[in-house]
Amino acid sequence: MARIEAKLADMGLVLPQPLQLPANASMALPFAWVRVSGNRAFVSGHIPLNADGTIARPLGKVGAEVSADEGYAAARLVALAHLASLKRALGDLDRVKAWLRVFAMINVAPGFNQTPGVANGFSDLILELYGRDIGTHARSAVGMVLPLDAPVECEAEVEID
Repeated sequence: MARIEAKLADMGLVLPQPLQLPANASMALPFAWVRVSGNRAFVSGHIPLNADGTIARPLGKVGAEVSADEGYAAARLVALAHLASLKRALGDLDRVKAWLRVFAMINVAPGFNQTPGVANGFSDLILELYGRDIGTHARSAVGMVLPLDAPVECEAEVEID
């Protein structure tokens, strides 16, 4: 088993299946979840998923229906969704040589300004799995309205071998 996948197993974490849109979601997704170009992989925006690919709950705005701690947990699930998509695209998560950039979007209630703490759920997991040399990344964490009422969505760019 590859090193990163072994760490995930040791932590009791499971990579989710691809996003399963709700039956009532009338949207097309005409893009790649991961686009590889040269030694870079660009990871599209992902939302928190359950192991079966359904959208994880709670849904709603962080600072209202979703607490900051629940937002942190949701961001961690987004990191797992990124890893799952990278695994499907690359075949091996150990091919990631550097996490370069993460753009975290938080569905915020008016006045909620703790977006960096919520986005730490994503960053902390990546750093735990990959260590500082590979896992350290540039990051933005901004508040906005998100599709499907997801509390968190992140996109990323990684360097691969």
